[in-house]
This record gives sequence, structure tokens and C-alpha cells, in this order.
Amino acid sequence: MTLPALVGLVVLLAALVFIGAALARLSRPINTEGHSGDEQLIEKVNNLLPQTQCAQCGHPGCRPYAYAIIKQREPINRCPPGGDRTIADLAELLGTTALPLDSSCGEQKPIQVAIIDESVCIGCTLCIHACPVDAIVGAGKLMHTVISDQCTGCELCLPPCPVDCIDLVSPATSTSDWQWPRPA
Repeated sequence: MTLPALVGLVVLLAALVFIGAALARLSRPINTEGHSGDEQLIEKVNNLLPQTQCAQCGHPGCRPYAYAIIKQREPINRCPPGGDRTIADLAELLGTTALPLDSSCGEQKPIQVAIIDESVCIGCTLCIHACPVDAIVGAGKLMHTVISDQCTGCELCLPPCPVDCIDLVSPATSTSDWQWPRPA
């Protein structure tokens, strides 16, 4: 191998090593103290939220609401499904005062799940597209049904249904999820 070819090969290898190192550095998340602390706090807030993905808080789901609480100082009282208990838990976590539930977001209701009257369902699939947790199964022009274990009772499937065949009911209680009533 000639000297100019050897020099060119060394230069090429050095450039590749430099580019590889630069790409490796850019692919790592920024690890500043504030950034990682915020991300951990967002995850803690998200874990306290009920994961209904109902959008009643004004955000498309629980994780975006958790992000807004931490990054945009969104109030902690905008989650009707979580209600007073979630507000109290968020206040404790964040060291703030618990506020009453923001009534403009809705009211706290008991846990419910959707059921579909299969004899009335026309198979339009509008409820399937509206469900944020994929708890409704079916196909176009065929009957649909709800997987009750996955349904969060968010009510987002109710408005798009053209034949009003969806109702919300209390979930079935089994020995695995029954709890003693709280003392007064």
C-alpha cells in the first residue's frame, strides 16, 4: 500500500470514529439534574392518576396531564375520575395544598364500565375509534362488545354511538376485587 493511500485510510478511520462518537453522544438523553428530576416527578404524578385516559382534564390522557402539572404548572384538581383521593395524593407528593375538584372538568362518579346492547349495535365502529384504551372489539357491520377488564368508564364511546346502544354500569364484583367497606 502506498503512503498517500495509507494516510487517506487513517484520515477516513479517524473521521468515522469521530462521527461515531458524536452520534453516540447525541443518542443519550440529556442528563442534567433538573431534567431527570422532572422526568421522575412526571412519572410519579402519572402513577397517581387513574389511567382512564378520559381527557376530562383537558389533556389527551393521564401522562400528558402529568407533564402539564410538572412542566406547565397545571392545577392538580382537574381529574374527575381520580377525585378527592387523587388530588390529596398529588398535593402530598408535590407539597402543595389540596384543592376541591374543578367542576368545569366534570364530577366524580363511581367506577363504571361500558356495556353494548349487542342486539341494537349496527357495527359502525365509531365507538372502537373513540375508545382510548382499546377496550371495545368488533368489526365493521358486525356486533361489538366491551372487554370489561380493560374498560376505564371514560364515557368517550357514548357520544359517537348513533344508535345509543352503549350504557355505563357498575363493574361486576368478584371475590378477587371485593373489599370491606371503609368504616365511617
